[in-house]
Amino acid sequence: MAKAKKTSITVKVGGRKKNSARRPSSTRKRPRVMATWKYVTIAILTTAGVLALAYYPLLRPAFHRFTTCNGHKIYGTCIPQGYSVYGIDVSHHQGDINWERLKKGRDGEPPISFVYIKATEGRDHRDRHFEKNWNAAKKNNFIRGAYHYFSTKSSGEEQARLFISKVRLEKGDLPPMVDVEEDPKNPDIYRKELKIFISAIEEHYKLKPIIYTYKKFHTRYINNEDFNNHPLWIARYNATHPDISNEWIIWQCTDKGRLPGIMEKVDINVLNGSMEELEKLRIK
Repeated sequence: MAKAKKTSITVKVGGRKKNSARRPSSTRKRPRVMATWKYVTIAILTTAGVLALAYYPLLRPAFHRFTTCNGHKIYGTCIPQGYSVYGIDVSHHQGDINWERLKKGRDGEPPISFVYIKATEGRDHRDRHFEKNWNAAKKNNFIRGAYHYFSTKSSGEEQARLFISKVRLEKGDLPPMVDVEEDPKNPDIYRKELKIFISAIEEHYKLKPIIYTYKKFHTRYINNEDFNNHPLWIARYNATHPDISNEWIIWQCTDKGRLPGIMEKVDINVLNGSMEELEKLRIK
């Protein structure tokens, strides 16, 4: 028997011929669904990234304002209890300071007793407000001290030379302070250069310089006999105690201070002791 020819049925739609065999609707819609989920995923990841980047500079300070204060609400922030001698540390980041207004203080708040002023950084950076701040602090009867920001990019000898050339200490001033907080690529070289710096400062001023740092850095790099015989200034924020076993003399407890005469936020420090201990630190 002769085979019949296969025929296909066509339907004319909108003036065009279209084969009646249609693809499943699920197959046609899949690319659009996949594209939608791709855009949603990208949007979620982008939002998470933006929030993560904004947390520390923007969101964390905002959250901190609403946390419970277990200390004193003074200087526009929360200060731990149990201390009576307060100080600040300043640099050009605080802008032009009205030292007369700072000296008057704010009603109901204890006075600022001491101030450390940034003088130098690395081997060639001089803080542009140092001379003005240094002279104004003395004129307004603040107990003053000068500090150097230690850099990993230059030798201890070069950095000590710069600080010594810039800072002339007088009777009544506080010992120099060295700020160490840059993670070194080579800890052994770093410790060697820091020791050279500290030795040069001590030899020139006949005083043991104070070492400023935070717990993690102290534990990793400088918790040894070369540095533990120097006074320690520890930084730890939003806490009730410094959380370090080593003996310390100053605790930088917040960087959110607000004081009359200073437009920008400022670090607030507490002394581990009374005014008598502060007097003992001063150059005789």
